Amino acid sequence: MQQRVLVVGKDRRPLMPCSPARARMLLKTGRAAILRRYPFTIILKGREGGEVQPVAVKCDPGSETTGVALVAEFGRRGRIVVWAAEIHHRGKQVQQALAERRALRRARRNRKTRYRKPRFLNRKPQKCDGCGKNARHGSRSCRLCKAGSGQGFRDKRLAPSLESRVGNVLTWVNRLCRYAPVSLITVEHVQFDTQLLQNPDISGVEYQQGTLFGYELREYLLEQFGHQCASCGGASGDTVLNIDHVIPRSRGGSDRVSNLAVVCRRCNEAKGNRMPEEWLGELNASVRPLDGIRAQRFPEALKRLKQPLQDAAAVNTVRWVIVERLKRLGLPLELGSGGRTKRNRSSQGYPKNHWIDAACAGASGERVRLDPDMRMLRIEAKGHGKRQRCITDKYGFPKSHAPSAKSSLGFRTGDLVRAHIPRGKYAGRHVGRIVIRHRPSFRLNGFDVHPKHLKLVQRGDGYAYSEG
Repeated sequence: MQQRVLVVGKDRRPLMPCSPARARMLLKTGRAAILRRYPFTIILKGREGGEVQPVAVKCDPGSETTGVALVAEFGRRGRIVVWAAEIHHRGKQVQQALAERRALRRARRNRKTRYRKPRFLNRKPQKCDGCGKNARHGSRSCRLCKAGSGQGFRDKRLAPSLESRVGNVLTWVNRLCRYAPVSLITVEHVQFDTQLLQNPDISGVEYQQGTLFGYELREYLLEQFGHQCASCGGASGDTVLNIDHVIPRSRGGSDRVSNLAVVCRRCNEAKGNRMPEEWLGELNASVRPLDGIRAQRFPEALKRLKQPLQDAAAVNTVRWVIVERLKRLGLPLELGSGGRTKRNRSSQGYPKNHWIDAACAGASGERVRLDPDMRMLRIEAKGHGKRQRCITDKYGFPKSHAPSAKSSLGFRTGDLVRAHIPRGKYAGRHVGRIVIRHRPSFRLNGFDVHPKHLKLVQRGDGYAYSEG
C-alpha cells in the first residue's frame, strides 16, 4: 500500500490528501503541479479550498528514531492512516562532533600558554530582571529568559544533542501542519524508571539508597568480584588489582559502577582500549592457555554489565520540552502513555514499529485502520553542514581552509538532484544528495559528476529521504 499524496489549494491552504492515482491524473491533465518532492505534495491550479475532515498528526518521540503518522477521521470508514514516516535523529553524531571540537580546543590551549588574566574574575555581570541570575553581556536578561520572552514559557536549556532531537520533531510537525489540515496533535508521553531498568526487584526505600550504599567504590568492586581478577581469576599470577573500564572511556564508556571491573595489571594492559567484543574475539582466536582462561571468565564479567541508560535519559529529558513547544502551535494537544499505546497496538494485532506506535498513541489510537506493509517515508537527519572553516590534521594543526562561499554554480551541499550521465562508467540516471566542490566536479552517491548533468529536484533542508 502506498501513502497518500499531500494536497494544497491554489491559495496554499492544506486540503485532504488524495490517492497516488488521483494525483497522477491531476498532474497529467495539468490541473495540479508538484510543490515538493519530500513529502510529496501537489498544488492545485484552479481550486482554493473545500471541506476537509479532521486530521491528527501523531508522534512517538524516541532517542534514535521518532515515528510520525497522519491519521484522517472519515465519517463511515473511521480513522485511517494516510501518511507515515520515521525520523532518524543524529544526536550521537552531534555528541561526537562536540567531543572532537573540545579535544582540539584543549590541545590548542595547552600549546598557547601565554598568560591571560581570568576574565570571569574581573567583571561584575548585570543581574537578569526576570530570574535574578547573571544576564548576558550588555543585556538586562539572561539567555533563557530572552528566548522565552513574549511566549509565557521560559525555555529549558538542553544539550545540543538533545536540542537536535527536539528540533527534528518540531520541524516535521510544523511542516505537516503546513501541507495537511491538521486539527489535533498527539504525542506519546513516556517516562522511564532508570533504577527499575537496572534492578527489576527494586522497591521502597531502596530507590533512595543507590548502588554504593554503605560502600566505598573500590571496596564495593573488590567484594563484588571476590577480590580476584574478573578476567583470569588470578591465573596470571599478578596480585596487583586495578579498576578497569569494561567499555573504555576513549570509546564512549562511562564511570558508572556497572561499567567498572577489578582486573589484574597484566590483564588490564593486555586488554588496552579494546571494546569487550573485540578483545573476546582475540581471546577465542588465541592458543595461549592464559587467554583460554580469560575467554571462559570474561563473558561472566560482561553479564554483570547493566543496560545503558543514555537513550532512556534522553527521552526523559526532552519529553516535557517537546510538549511545551508544541503547545505554542495553538492546536489541541493530546498526550498518551506508553502502556496505552502498547494496549491499542496489541488489541488490534499490529506489529511493533515506530510509525505504528505513533498511529496508536493516545485515546484516538484505539480504532485505527492501517496497512502494516505501507511504504512509509524514511527521514534521516543530516544537518546543514558545519561552521568549521579551518581543517585540521589528527594532531589539531591547521592544514587547509574551507571556502567561505556555500554555493557553487547554483547548487549547495545537501541538494537533492537528478543526474543523467550520457556515457562513461556511471552512465545512466541517478538521484541523490550532492556534495559541492568549487570546481565543476561534484560528488553524487560516491562518484564525481559534472554539474551540467545535474537537475535540481529539491533544495537541501538538512534531511535525506528514502522509501522504507
